[in-house]
Amino acid sequence: MRDIFGKALSDLYTHSFVPPLLLHNEYSTAEQIPVERYFIEEEEYSELEFFALQQVHGKILDVGSATGRHAKFLQDNGFDVSAMDISKGCCMIMEKIGVKKIIEQDIFNYDANKFHTILMLMNGIGIAGSIDGLKKLFIHLKKIALPDAQLLIDSSDISYLFEDSELPKIKYFGELSFEYEYKGERGDRFNWLYIDQEKLMEVAKATGWQCQIIFEDESDAYLARLKLI
Repeated sequence: MRDIFGKALSDLYTHSFVPPLLLHNEYSTAEQIPVERYFIEEEEYSELEFFALQQVHGKILDVGSATGRHAKFLQDNGFDVSAMDISKGCCMIMEKIGVKKIIEQDIFNYDANKFHTILMLMNGIGIAGSIDGLKKLFIHLKKIALPDAQLLIDSSDISYLFEDSELPKIKYFGELSFEYEYKGERGDRFNWLYIDQEKLMEVAKATGWQCQIIFEDESDAYLARLKLI
């Protein structure tokens, strides 16, 4: 799989970035990704991010860590945190900025250790790709969750995209597909999931997790805490 995303972030880190990084979608024209947001300092974190990072405890796995900024923040504050990403470019950046524990792997294939907190911010559960994929992810995460573990995730209700049209009838409206483009090269198309609160609670319950919404902001984003039933 071509690491278009990781290449763009690596170039930004080494000051050789040639904008833009584009994200092609299925509902509108391509979006330009503000790659700088993956390198922001802690004083620029959103309220949701700060709140989420205050909820962690114990041994932590940061899934989809990207540039590792959340993992590095937690590490610098004395937490035992492992940062995971499938992108080789992202893992290189994490190594450069001093993240100590880096796992370059797909979460669906990982079961080497168990954790007290599994962190998936910036809509990290999007990697599930679909509702069925999310069920598989939640079932898999039980393998690496200690008995008192918590899963901290954020997502958004994107039903607003369909204000002028009907919701899709053949699939859940938050199941989308995207494709990155950078320096004229397009990556592989991938599926990504956004999920509303009610649907998240339904999937969580069906897979053995208790779900509580613990933070909401004004942009339809929310933070949820899941604990094993």
